[in-house]
Amino acid sequence: MSTHYAKPLARLVGEFEKLPGIGPKSAQRLAFHVLRIPEDEAHALAAAIVDVRTTIKYCRVCGNFTDQDTCFICTDPRRDQSLMCIVAEARDLIAMEKTNEFRGVYHVLQGVISPMEGVGPDRLRIAELQDRLSGGIVREVILATNPTVEGDTTAMYLARNIIKPLDPSIKITRIAHGMPAGGDLDYADQATLISALEWRRELT
Repeated sequence: MSTHYAKPLARLVGEFEKLPGIGPKSAQRLAFHVLRIPEDEAHALAAAIVDVRTTIKYCRVCGNFTDQDTCFICTDPRRDQSLMCIVAEARDLIAMEKTNEFRGVYHVLQGVISPMEGVGPDRLRIAELQDRLSGGIVREVILATNPTVEGDTTAMYLARNIIKPLDPSIKITRIAHGMPAGGDLDYADQATLISALEWRRELT
């Protein structure tokens, strides 16, 4: 913690530095911004952070973030229950939703297989996925993990070890065109994601 700041300010800078993508200079700018805003806005920010940590939980069906037992997507009767899109994180689900093109349901794995980080299939929501697929309703699964080594590994594992053995009749597709290798869904624009959905390929 830097000795150039008063202790409370140094603590705030230190907390901001813990956020992903925030370096020391960005943390300092954010801390100074908090000092400049009206006190009621600072209290509102702090309250929002506490509120989101205490009220947001995982949807019991798909694993999306929600403040209810079941998220708004899973409770929407207009959704096509036979079409499921599997994503790694809830932010990827949000990116897909912003396209306004996908009208099926989702399953959030809450991570990807990454041996380097000690994340195996047992750390993901695969058991819950198997339960959902065993109902015989899903006819197509779109694997929408990021086109990275970990994302591709996870997609192939699910296709070959989970979905096909469970129900060979399920069509398995993978988003392809439009997504650059190594890209992240939540950074892709809507046109790119729409193209990726439209040109998805079947995994065999």
